[in-house]
Parts: sequence; structure tokens; C-alpha cells
Amino acid sequence: MFKVSEILTTPPGVFASALQQKVYETFSALAIPFERVDTDPGLTMEDCQHIDAKIGVRIVKTVFLCNRQQTEFYLYVTTDDKPFVTRDFCGALGIPRVSFAPAEKLWELTGVLVGATTILSAVLPSASGVHLVMDRAVADAPWFACTDGTATCFVKISTQDLLEKYLPSSGHSLTII
Repeated sequence: MFKVSEILTTPPGVFASALQQKVYETFSALAIPFERVDTDPGLTMEDCQHIDAKIGVRIVKTVFLCNRQQTEFYLYVTTDDKPFVTRDFCGALGIPRVSFAPAEKLWELTGVLVGATTILSAVLPSASGVHLVMDRAVADAPWFACTDGTATCFVKISTQDLLEKYLPSSGHSLTII
């Protein structure tokens, strides 16, 4: 059975990464309330369904992309049920073809391992050059749920707090498509 804790409203007692610590420090500094659950590693769609049921909102899908030269990087947040179509993504942004970025670049720029990709990594200085892109359906939803930078902790905040407090504090702009 996939383990999902009860809903918690406090940060983890011990942080698994510098990003995870920075996420909760940023929530505190910006007075962003959150709910979170600790889980077994949530790597599959079936795992996420268990998490969704506990926190009452669907976990977003976040993909890390780059151009052929690996000089431009994109964090794209979309709904979990929407297939990623390169042509549509590139057309909406008016950019050349992209592909999935290497795991090493994911770690280097966003401080996460594969399976824990999150837009919350925008608070890291190393992510300053990463383009943030969000599907309109995600931006229009009242709640936002994703990893906190680990594959074993998922957090829920209001989408308004994400868009109006958290991301602006990182200095990033967001493109909604």
C-alpha cells in the first residue's frame, strides 16, 4: 500500500535538500499557508492518485525542457492528464523545437532529481535563467499542488499565492499558455 501521511501544516522536521528548506522558508517569509503530506516516493500516476485523494487536489505535471544547444531551459507546469506535445508548446512560445533536458542539468539548475521537478525551485539562484511556463488550466485553478523538491513530500497552496507572492519573490516572470 502506498503511504500518504495525514495532512500537515508545518515544515518537515528535517529537510532533505537545500531547496526543500528554501521552499518552506519562503512560505514563512511570505505568509503563504500550506498543507503537505509525506509519502512513499511518488513517481507514478497511480502514486499521485493516492496523494490527490488525501490533499483534495490533483498534483500538477512539471517537465524540464531545453533547446538542442542546451542553452535555454524551460520548466513547464501542466495538468497531469494533458499529454505534452512539443509542437504545441514551441508554437505557443514561438521557439524552436525543445526536448527533455538531461537529469544533470535538472539537478544543476533546479536542485531536484528526476521525479521531484517543481516550479517551486524558482527560488534558487541557480534557476534564475530557467523560463517558467504554465498551462492556462493550472493558472486558473484555485489550488496548486506539487512536490516540495523531493519525491516524498507534496505541498498544496493557493494558486493565487503561487502566482502573486511566491513566483514574484523569486524574480522570475511566468508565461501562461
